[in-house]
Amino acid sequence: MQGFYDVLHSRRDVRIGFRPDPIDDDVLTRVLAAAHAAPSVGFSQPWDFVLVRDPATRQRVHALVEEHRTRYAASLPAARADALRSIRIEAIRETPLNVVVTADPTRGGRHTLGRHDRPEMGPYSAALAVQNLWLAARAEDLGVGWVSFFGDDGLAALHELLGLPAHLEVVAYLCVGHVDAFPDRPELEAHGWARRRPLDWAVHQETWGARGLPGAEPTALLESTVDAIGPVDARARAAARDRLDRMTKPRGALGRVEDVAVTLAGIAGAEVPPVPAPAAVAVFAADHGVHAQGVTPWPQEVTAQMVANFLGGGAVVNAFARQIGAEVQVVDVGVAADLEPVPGLLPRKVAHGTADMTAGPAMTREQARRGIEHGIEVARDLVAAGNRCLLTGDMGIANTTAAAALICAFTGTDPATATGRGTGIDDETLARKTEVVRRALDLHRPDPADPVGVLAAVGGLEHAGLVGFVLGAAALRTPVLLDGVIAGSAALVAAALAPDVTGYCLAGHRSAEPGGHIVLEHLGCAPLLELDMRLGEGTGALLALPVLQGAARAMADVATFDSAGVTDKTDG
Repeated sequence: MQGFYDVLHSRRDVRIGFRPDPIDDDVLTRVLAAAHAAPSVGFSQPWDFVLVRDPATRQRVHALVEEHRTRYAASLPAARADALRSIRIEAIRETPLNVVVTADPTRGGRHTLGRHDRPEMGPYSAALAVQNLWLAARAEDLGVGWVSFFGDDGLAALHELLGLPAHLEVVAYLCVGHVDAFPDRPELEAHGWARRRPLDWAVHQETWGARGLPGAEPTALLESTVDAIGPVDARARAAARDRLDRMTKPRGALGRVEDVAVTLAGIAGAEVPPVPAPAAVAVFAADHGVHAQGVTPWPQEVTAQMVANFLGGGAVVNAFARQIGAEVQVVDVGVAADLEPVPGLLPRKVAHGTADMTAGPAMTREQARRGIEHGIEVARDLVAAGNRCLLTGDMGIANTTAAAALICAFTGTDPATATGRGTGIDDETLARKTEVVRRALDLHRPDPADPVGVLAAVGGLEHAGLVGFVLGAAALRTPVLLDGVIAGSAALVAAALAPDVTGYCLAGHRSAEPGGHIVLEHLGCAPLLELDMRLGEGTGALLALPVLQGAARAMADVATFDSAGVTDKTDG
């Protein structure tokens, strides 16, 4: 039994180290028999296996894959594109055998049990055959690499090249051969493309969200995340500071960039922190019931319109992200409109906007918690996908009103001081907005000792998502780069839940909103940039990202006086 589990856990997607030795026919037959024994919908057995040995055919396939990979890389953020280019596809030519696994969605006839109205069950079944093949190959000490870089035109060319009937679907293109050794961990993880999610993230007991391994009590995501947040590594910070003093430059010559390097070292727990790339900005979008109080001249439907703009790549956050090489992920956590599912949009809607906080709580406590937990999940997913830095983004007409109320609740600041002009409102609207914040605070009397209660009373759903996003990043020891006043007000909630969270936060800039100054002072975060920005979206955080990356790159690349043979200054 243990042998089976050893094979299962040592299975790898192998791309390097193949030998040209031919595969014994009996061995290959056993492997294919294992694949053919896979379960299938309605016992339809929709798979077929095309064995490709001809070097000329494999050379043409390699050219198809290389063309598609080049196109795909051109569409990716810079760090992702570099990671993609580092993944080798030469196994197509280097292995003695390629195996194409196809699925026939028509096999078994029109009455195949379990496939009624679900034609995709055929390819799903063929994926089980792929897994059986892979495990059997590993038991036979054969390596298998899965090639997935085929666009629609590439698949059409592959069909023609292999003479595949038009109705067949290509489920997998596999490179099979003997290898010198199997890597200790998945190659994509080693390349920084992604990392394995822990099992306890994926196990839910009875209902979704009640996470826990068998035999353990289910845990609540918010509480378990808060429990996982500890202080940053003081020894790593000290070691980084010492290294900076020994680097070939005058001591302190990089100014506050050195402070950034020390912060990153403390987060990573390493004297030389990894460069925070790839990086992703998550734009949490939601609407606000307080909009009805006339706190902004912008109509509420602008929130949904701007979400469409983000997804179309036409907003400032998109332009800055393209320039800097970061990914933009949009999260619908509370937009009033129903949004169509499209690539790049995470549908995590808790409610169609909040209620009017001047008439009652903006959210129920359960809605606030759900918003926070959605934010934690987004952070987890982005880190598991290989991102080494998370940036906060936001979109929500009237969200600076909720932010001002949160800032007042946690810092004790008067609304007249914390409330700003947001999208550029006139004096009359500012006075009305300030009074709205005051009325909401007088109504709810929020207690900062109950952070979730404060958030539910006067916050927004995008604030809730950002609270979880910050907590999730800190729990995974990943730096989170705060944008402006919306992110700052959310960070106040996160810090009230887990005080150590501030060690994982860096302030991208100081917002022109008055609340932005108050937040940073309260959190003890010095802004990296001061550009009088107040757009939101994650724009200020994106502009500051190169500072983080430069600080980490200097720690890794700049020589010390000793290693470079450069004479340090004398103390005399």
